[in-house]
Amino acid sequence: MAASILKGWRFGVVRTLMRVTATPRTKQDMNEFGGSRQKSTVQYLSRPDLPKIAYHNTKGKSPGVIFLPGFASNMNGQKALALEEFCKSLGHSFLRFDYSGCGASEGKLEDGSIGKWKKEVLSVIDELTEGPQILVGSSMGGWLMLHAALARPEKVAALVGVATASDHFVTTYKSLSIETKQEIEQKGEWRFLSKYSEEGFYKISPEFIKDAENHCLLHSPIPITCPVKLIHGMKDEEVPWHVSVHVAERLLSNDVDVVLRKHGQHRMSQPDDIKVLIFVVDDLIDKLTTLV
Repeated sequence: MAASILKGWRFGVVRTLMRVTATPRTKQDMNEFGGSRQKSTVQYLSRPDLPKIAYHNTKGKSPGVIFLPGFASNMNGQKALALEEFCKSLGHSFLRFDYSGCGASEGKLEDGSIGKWKKEVLSVIDELTEGPQILVGSSMGGWLMLHAALARPEKVAALVGVATASDHFVTTYKSLSIETKQEIEQKGEWRFLSKYSEEGFYKISPEFIKDAENHCLLHSPIPITCPVKLIHGMKDEEVPWHVSVHVAERLLSNDVDVVLRKHGQHRMSQPDDIKVLIFVVDDLIDKLTTLV
């Protein structure tokens, strides 16, 4: 296994906080992921009186990998599919899914909340996986992966955050003027601006914000002790990269790395961004397999 302390990396990575280790396979291997793939059958997790959760589950060895999408996103993004192909190549299990109200899952987006989606993540972990898992959370999924690690420390072996958006809705809401907040309360709707929405915004209710406030994590130490790797683009216009640094500072784990991509944007879906993500997951699989 190759291990080294690096300022820059092959794909323009800057790593901060403590040591950096990497066990990449060949560059040719990494280039194979993120391309075309065959479609697999969608399955559904049924829950009494709750929306069914759509998922794809690839069986394999432990540790497994679970991908948690961002807000209003789905399980068919480039990062999820590239990781699925990579895990298949290693023979490790991989699971991707849609939150209720998103993608192929049942429900409406406006009925969702951080609390509800957290419970869905835990249901997926409890009912669809076996053995230790590496959670890879993108944007809001990075926030939810932290909650999952707190709730299931015996199952969550490591975390990989991509543009982790911990507390983001609440932080953004609190930055609004008093007049804007009063208007939101009166209308019962906050138009959360986003270039990823066809309308240019998402409708967020005051109830959603109140629920999100109950799930904020950055106000105190976060008692997670497993390995955590946080990847963030310095050109991210949605969630500033210093949020990942703040998360790293709050975590109690001694094994925390922050990877900053100088030209990376929020989605981190460029080919070189995905190569870095695969390198990081590969390193964790190697590390956890060695410990078994």
